[in-house]
Amino acid sequence: MIREVIAYKEKFVEFYNSQEDKIQRKIEYALDLVRHEKKVPQKFFKALKNTDGIYEVRVITTFKSIRILCFLDGGNLVVLTNCFLKKTQKTPKKEIRLAEKLKKEYLIDKDN
Repeated sequence: MIREVIAYKEKFVEFYNSQEDKIQRKIEYALDLVRHEKKVPQKFFKALKNTDGIYEVRVITTFKSIRILCFLDGGNLVVLTNCFLKKTQKTPKKEIRLAEKLKKEYLIDKDN
């Protein structure tokens, strides 16, 4: 394993648990790529521009386009913050702000 993947708070877990088995398997596939591939294809994992170090894990299914926002902690730890169904070309600013807020909370919690 190249990277460890953890979920911070409950946003990702709640979303994941609300999905049907087939979608959960697709999410796991994308997260396994992040865990095990040295260079994850941009199709599945990319840094978002104009953010405070936020990345997105892309899960593409036949009917849904899912995005999992996350950040890196120390290079080999990926911290999942929030997850949503993408309905437009651009990632919603509200979701990015939430990911940045959770990142700040995580860093504060980690230091305490």
